Amino acid sequence: MNRAPIRLRVAAAFAVAMALVLVLAGSLVYIRLGSHLARIIDLQLQVRAQDLAVVVREADANFGQARDVAFFEQGENYAQLLDESGNILEATPPLKSAPLLSSKELQAALEGAVFLNRESVPDLDEPSRMLVTPLIHNGERLVLLVGATLEERAETLRSLRNELLIAGPLALILASLTGYLLAGLALRPVDSMRRRAAAISAETPGGRLPVPRTRDEIQRLGETLNEMLGRLELALQRERDFVADAGHELRTPLALLRTELELALRYGRSAGDLRAAIRTSSEEVDRLAQLAEDLLLIARSDRGRLALRTETLEASALLSSVARRFEWRAHEAGRLLSAADAPGLQLPGDRIRLEQALGNLVENALRYGAGEVRLSASAADGIVELHVTDDGAGFPPEFLERAFERFTRPDVARARGGAGLGLSIVRVIAEAHGGTAHAANEENGGSDVWIALPRAGQPLGGD
Repeated sequence: MNRAPIRLRVAAAFAVAMALVLVLAGSLVYIRLGSHLARIIDLQLQVRAQDLAVVVREADANFGQARDVAFFEQGENYAQLLDESGNILEATPPLKSAPLLSSKELQAALEGAVFLNRESVPDLDEPSRMLVTPLIHNGERLVLLVGATLEERAETLRSLRNELLIAGPLALILASLTGYLLAGLALRPVDSMRRRAAAISAETPGGRLPVPRTRDEIQRLGETLNEMLGRLELALQRERDFVADAGHELRTPLALLRTELELALRYGRSAGDLRAAIRTSSEEVDRLAQLAEDLLLIARSDRGRLALRTETLEASALLSSVARRFEWRAHEAGRLLSAADAPGLQLPGDRIRLEQALGNLVENALRYGAGEVRLSASAADGIVELHVTDDGAGFPPEFLERAFERFTRPDVARARGGAGLGLSIVRVIAEAHGGTAHAANEENGGSDVWIALPRAGQPLGGD
């Protein structure tokens, strides 16, 4: 059944529910009608008993003649008048010689009215119901019995049962067909979305599912699926851009490496020429290795698999370590590089990853900035900020909004090389620590790039 179409399953469930309703409703009608007919029979017996009792009490010298007329019953009704000994004083013609009450029943009737059931009576081989009431005539205790067969009630119930057995299945079939059609109408938007979803592929960007304006679960499902398609489309576009940009960045050093090697093979006749070619090739290989490492880091972060070895770090020691690593680069460039002291300031983090992020910021400041490069740390409201500032021209205003996007570089940076992944990696490392990355131009010139991280004792990702 689980493999059956939803439409068929819904219709089957509707049919089962409808069958139960029909059975319960039919049974209730049958029982209620039987009870109602039984009450009518009892009421008719009571009325007939009252009429005969009046005739008996008001009888005079013509008592026998009056009783003969009164006790003449038509159809399937009958009556008997008995004395307290059980002798028949008067009765419906077929019952003049056959008392219908046992001595025990007679004694019970003398004490009060009772209803009795009989499987059959003489000349009426049918179940019947009787009402036996006591009465007194001229000081004599009598018992009046009136009865009626139950055949008419049974015939009415049989007729109702036959009609229910015919009308019930027909109603069930009609209800099942109606349920099947209604299920089809309700699922039509789902089928429309399915057909549209089958036509959507990576080669058809922008495709969305048709959403019915029904303000129900199906509309919410369609809207949710369209939102998911939008996220998938965005992720796919980012993946394509990433692959395209990565291919472009890899092509340049590979082309330079190939050119150097070809020149060395063709024209490198001296040891100096070969060493120069090897040195240039080695630089390009280093650039390729760094680019591959950066791409791998970003790929791991996209999959949520950037592992961190978190420990409590001293901010001053972290800044000093990065400054020592780039001291020789600053000396070669004739630039000053300093790390401000931040006594007692601690933060949780992965030392290697944070040094990598700060190293990228110092690398950018040395490559694209000017003047002194300063590393500093500050804390406020449970957040530690690690800053790298310089005295250069700063970032182009239009570049600030997308400074941390992958393969994004200002025009001046393109002229000086670089893959455009440095700041993107800074953001990846900051977010892996539950923090954020920021960039701004200072009012007096220069740039300020920093990462904001949770302070020691604060949960990662908290403010």
